[in-house]
Amino acid sequence: MTSLSQPVQRLSEPTRTPAQQKKASAWNAELFLQFGRTERGTVLQRADHKGPLYVQKAFYPEGPELAQVYLLHPPGGMVSGDRLEISVNTDYDSHALLTTPGAGRVYRARPDRTLQHQINTLHLSAGSSIEWLPLETILYPDACTRLDTQVHLAENSHFIGWDITSLGLPNRDLPFSSGNLSQTLQINRGERILLRERLQIDDDNRALLEGSAGLRGNPVNGLMVAGPFDLAADENIEHLIEPLIKKLRQHAEDCDALAAVSLTGEFLTIRYLGDQTDQAMQLFIRCWHEIRPELLGRPACEPRIWAT
Repeated sequence: MTSLSQPVQRLSEPTRTPAQQKKASAWNAELFLQFGRTERGTVLQRADHKGPLYVQKAFYPEGPELAQVYLLHPPGGMVSGDRLEISVNTDYDSHALLTTPGAGRVYRARPDRTLQHQINTLHLSAGSSIEWLPLETILYPDACTRLDTQVHLAENSHFIGWDITSLGLPNRDLPFSSGNLSQTLQINRGERILLRERLQIDDDNRALLEGSAGLRGNPVNGLMVAGPFDLAADENIEHLIEPLIKKLRQHAEDCDALAAVSLTGEFLTIRYLGDQTDQAMQLFIRCWHEIRPELLGRPACEPRIWAT
């Protein structure tokens, strides 16, 4: 759902010269994480990586039941030809929260428009949960990127996740007036698609950036999803979901930007349109504080890295 990086103090252009970029080989990085349930709680059983994409260890600020993990990508962003693949599996009754220590970046593509591609694949076994909560992804003008996230649910598994994307560099008055983005989120349970979202920006539909049916001139967009809330299987959820939606909508109204909350099938969706990634992040964190106790049965415990 997003590119990964270590903390950054300020945005900067890639250090490679154009000639060096053209000659440089692409990074093909892979990361596979396996979480399992043992008598000690949730443990990170495997952390296999290839290339500059890895984790150091799991943290347990909430106790042994849930592991918090920081995804690290030392290059700090993607250039032309880069391909990042992240796979996360949670075994029965294991629980993981994944985030990043800083914003991800997708730099300007080379003239040959070689794709910059990130693929996130999450597999949840019965009774498990994944919280996918990265910091924002920043697309530089002329980036040529594809960001795909697929979530595969089992019965009684739950997912909370968000994407925050900055199109261009609004603080520098550099709009995303050229470049391509294909961004998808798909959530399945078995063969059934529960939720599918897609954002496509290219020269054929760049008017979407300004249109009233599109982004309305806002360079930052965000989507948060949480669920499933199985209303058909548990009638008590209906009584729970209405007051929860009311609280979330109050947070959306209090946000000084365009924000909306809806129930899409079995999932709550929170949408943000504005010009500040920090504002989107704060809205989603406030909503996460409301949703997490109801969906996962545990109070919110923010990763310490968010405070740095």
